[in-house]
This record gives sequence, C-alpha cells and structure tokens, in this order.
Amino acid sequence: MPDESWTVPLPAGVREPFEVYVNGVRQELGTDFRVVDRELVFDRELVTRRLGAWAWFLGVWGIGTYGRDEIDVRYERDGQPVVANGLKGREPE
Repeated sequence: MPDESWTVPLPAGVREPFEVYVNGVRQELGTDFRVVDRELVFDRELVTRRLGAWAWFLGVWGIGTYGRDEIDVRYERDGQPVVANGLKGREPE
C-alpha cells in the first residue's frame, strides 16, 4: 500500500523548538504531524490554493486571509522570532 502522508519540507534555517500552524491553528507534534528527515509529515490531505483577486486585495490592506491548508512554521533565529509562511505540501506518491 502506498504511503498516504502529505509532506512539507522544513526551510533550511528552522531549528527545534518550532511551532506549526495550518490555517492559523496550532498543530501538535505527534497528534497532527510528525517530523521525518527534515519534513513535516501529515496523515491527512493538504491542499493549497492560489489567492484570488479579492483575497489578494484584502491582504494588501493588512486583512489576513488564508488559502486552504496554509502551512506556517514559527521558530527563533538568534533569539528573534521568525515565521516561514505559505509553505507548500507535497502529495503522496
């Protein structure tokens, strides 16, 4: 049976501890995802979509919008908070 997990590569600068959010909702390690070989692994479908003109317009004015399953990772670099946002998931092969 093929692996049905969706993966999201971690950006190069991400080090533990880090927090993972999908659509702005914090995900729990071990419950919602796991980490394997510098990738976040989700056992559910992750689908992102392109922002339409209306969502883009709202974003320009600072009004937050999320596409379906928008993945963000929050971590610290040199003691400062950093957010890698809009990470893309890969479908199972």
